[in-house]
Amino acid sequence: MKAILVGIWNRQIGKETARESIRELMDLVSAVGGKSLGYILQNRSSPDVKYYVGAGKAEELKDIAKGTGADTVVFDDFLTPSQIRNLEKVIGKTVLDRTDLVIEIFSRRAKSREAKLQVELARLTHQLSRLYGKGKLLSRLGGGIGTRGPGEQEAEIRKRLIKKRIYQIKEELEEIKKRRRHQRKRREGKGIVKVALVGYTNAGKSTLLEALTGRQTFTADMLFATLDTKTSARPITNQVKVLFTDTVGFIKKLPPELIESFKATLEEVTTADILLHVVDISDNRWLDYIKTVQSVLKELSADNKPVLYVLNKADRLVGSPLEMKDLPHRAFVEGKAVVISAKKRWGISELLKEIKNLCQEEACLPI
Repeated sequence: MKAILVGIWNRQIGKETARESIRELMDLVSAVGGKSLGYILQNRSSPDVKYYVGAGKAEELKDIAKGTGADTVVFDDFLTPSQIRNLEKVIGKTVLDRTDLVIEIFSRRAKSREAKLQVELARLTHQLSRLYGKGKLLSRLGGGIGTRGPGEQEAEIRKRLIKKRIYQIKEELEEIKKRRRHQRKRREGKGIVKVALVGYTNAGKSTLLEALTGRQTFTADMLFATLDTKTSARPITNQVKVLFTDTVGFIKKLPPELIESFKATLEEVTTADILLHVVDISDNRWLDYIKTVQSVLKELSADNKPVLYVLNKADRLVGSPLEMKDLPHRAFVEGKAVVISAKKRWGISELLKEIKNLCQEEACLPI
């Protein structure tokens, strides 16, 4: 894939915010093996209903794609089926939106049966909304009033098949959800504290889980390196054991299909006693990412949970654990925060101490 990226900015979405979102879109393109040839940001009060960027800009994109050799144009937003159809007709290249890329990445990263089912559900739900994209053009071939053309008939058949498969996946995911609840109930009991790790994708949650519990996990410097939920235990006193659960990373403009599909996994967040909000403070967009995660937690009705901010990747900013105390990042966070490096294992003992203190304050357990 050789792609031109497109976004808009206006009074509500500042130019710098839009530019940062485009940079993230470049990472998404790279994650699917593509190459970003450049980007265009249009100052527009609202997306054009027909072409998103307007007819004139669509024609301009056609010339840019031809001149650069791009085979794909990726939009940093959600496009309607008609917008995609109209844009592809004008530009003559494949048109994708942010949802297409994120679902494709999730599809490649999914390893467990549950994750694969969740991604398939998201993809089918997304496809269903676009089902009539090209079928309508074919449906005109049928002729008279009250008849259906081959395109419409084909679309109806596909629609029924997709709905049937969606129903099957939801049934299977519900069974998995029941098993997880049963497992959770068996794990719960006196002396158990449930702690969920949440955060923006690539914040270092899996590395932190390994640092806290010793459990070997796949870690990599990439978006959505892991999608599968993992739970590991660690005692913090003779009477108290903490169950740490890693969850899927969040991202700006996370497609609603994925939030819905991964609700079984994200249920671990809603049942947790404490949330560890892991943040990559080496990224200059870290404060924006905190807001994004907070927004997703609100969607999950988990924004009222006790939160401990884990300001991770300090090793990229300082050369030793002693220098971490001089970092100013804690002052910018509303709430309790600990600066650590999960990779170097700096600050882990302080983190465990803060978890214990927070649990005592919140009366999770009589520690």
